[in-house]
Amino acid sequence: MSNGSGVNAESATGLPTDRLIAELEEELTDFWRRGRIRARDRSHQIDPDLDPSCYPLLMSVARYAPVAMSQLVGALGVDKSTVTRQVDAVERLGLVVRRPDPGDARARVIELTDQGRSRIDAVYATEIPRWRSQLAQWDPADIRTLIDLLHRLGVGLGHRE
Repeated sequence: MSNGSGVNAESATGLPTDRLIAELEEELTDFWRRGRIRARDRSHQIDPDLDPSCYPLLMSVARYAPVAMSQLVGALGVDKSTVTRQVDAVERLGLVVRRPDPGDARARVIELTDQGRSRIDAVYATEIPRWRSQLAQWDPADIRTLIDLLHRLGVGLGHRE
């Protein structure tokens, strides 16, 4: 099968060639780089003092709250001490709060504060129209396919539950 450039995209066994895999790695690397830039920009929109490394944690809390520290460790793929430091940092900024876990008196769950929710909603209010504009010419089925393929790749690489 040709990829349009005259280079075979698959070997005789139907498996992707090394070059095709390398191209995928290059595109993903560039995509992640742009994602880090967006995360930095969005974190500073939320709070100028928010460390961009805390942005994924904050988005996970926004998505799953109330969320236990152990869930954040698993969702973010970092160790407990990193999650603790990041929760401490966003708590000092008034964006999250720790509360007793109703299911385990020894544990705490993390939730957004009203201020945290308000600031994240403000970022969403500016970002969703940008996404909408970028994807306006896409067929909704293509967007769904992209979502499904990204999920499948993440699961296949073992980085997603």
